[in-house]
Amino acid sequence: MITALVLISCDVGAVHEVAEALVNVEGVAEVYSISGPHDIMAMVRVREYDDLASVVSERIAAVDGIEHTESHMAFRCYSKHDMEQMWAAHMG
Repeated sequence: MITALVLISCDVGAVHEVAEALVNVEGVAEVYSISGPHDIMAMVRVREYDDLASVVSERIAAVDGIEHTESHMAFRCYSKHDMEQMWAAHMG
């Protein structure tokens, strides 16, 4: 699974509408309103790099109210949940 974090800057006052639209975009797994220089972070999860290009360049870019996007690829996932599962498998 390919994961990308897409940081999104929105038109003034459009954060809620953009976030609601992004939730319905195929390939977008989660959407967060965030603090800092960007307004929203969308977590994109797809199977192929071509799918990633379609989600970011076509589907997300088509959402009204988006001024700018900045995409970051995730290399490896570290989470407490994953570590607990790993240790449980070794202890069982």
